Amino acid sequence: MKIHADAVLPFPRPLVFAAYRDRLLDLVPHLPNIRSITIESRTDRGDETDFVNLWVGGGDIPKAVRGVLSESMLRWTDYATWNASEHSVTWRTDIAAFPGAAASSGKNHYIEVPGGTRVELRGSLTIDGSKVPAIPRFLQKTVAEMAERMIVAQVETNLASVARGVCELLKNAPAPR
Repeated sequence: MKIHADAVLPFPRPLVFAAYRDRLLDLVPHLPNIRSITIESRTDRGDETDFVNLWVGGGDIPKAVRGVLSESMLRWTDYATWNASEHSVTWRTDIAAFPGAAASSGKNHYIEVPGGTRVELRGSLTIDGSKVPAIPRFLQKTVAEMAERMIVAQVETNLASVARGVCELLKNAPAPR
């Protein structure tokens, strides 16, 4: 399933790009469905920066529902390569709850537009229901498609939340140029 979402921020591209890349942890308070983000590693290589980030979701999931979900269902690892000269980030995500069953990857672009920057998130997510334990064979395709739709909708919603968070950060404490 394709992931396609855009957000426009009223700030210059260098500020927006740097905020998304370098101030991720500052965004957590602005993300209602994220409990935490841990930067596992960062490697700077000239114009490129590689990150491995561990995300823990479930911030807006009621405690009663959270009790039914395993912790792995609320965790994912994001592998990202940020390219400063292209103003882009190439990413892939491993979803802990579906090892080997889910594939998600894409590329985001940060584009100058009149009055600001447009963030374009482009990617895809596929879930192989046959690799998810406990799903009866006759339901595998239906469950996988439903899970894809739910996750993609959440990713698209999250882009809007992150954009609002970046706007708040840049309004209240612009990063140095």
